[in-house]
Amino acid sequence: MTKLTLTQKDQDLLNLLKADARLPVSALARHLGLSRTTVQDRLKRLEEQGVIAGYGVKLAAPAVSPGFSAWVSIGVEPRQQISVARQLSQIAEIELLQGVSGKVDFVALVRADLPVGLDEVLDRIALLPGVKGVETAVILSTKVDRRSM
Repeated sequence: MTKLTLTQKDQDLLNLLKADARLPVSALARHLGLSRTTVQDRLKRLEEQGVIAGYGVKLAAPAVSPGFSAWVSIGVEPRQQISVARQLSQIAEIELLQGVSGKVDFVALVRADLPVGLDEVLDRIALLPGVKGVETAVILSTKVDRRSM
């Protein structure tokens, strides 16, 4: 696999798309000081190289779920990460699961409609074979979110 080299114009284009993926090619070209054809070619190349994986809609938090979200830190017994990750992937309320370094092995973003539902999911996670500890931080509000969907 060849290493991707992004030019400053590529980075600028990606930043514009992160801010508003609905910008027309003509507006992108105007912002970048490039021709429409050049921008279209750059977009196509970035898509083909897998830099741009897709375009989507980012919903406002109330539209996504009026419920409760929490970051859940999960400690796992030695050599059980693969098994536990497989089991966690089967829990529908886990929207994101990331392997991390440090005192815990995984951090999961969990969403439930009601506090009791969140509590039930946390119990299910804690009872999985191989899980040795769970710590939860309930999300009260989002201050910054630059992720795109």
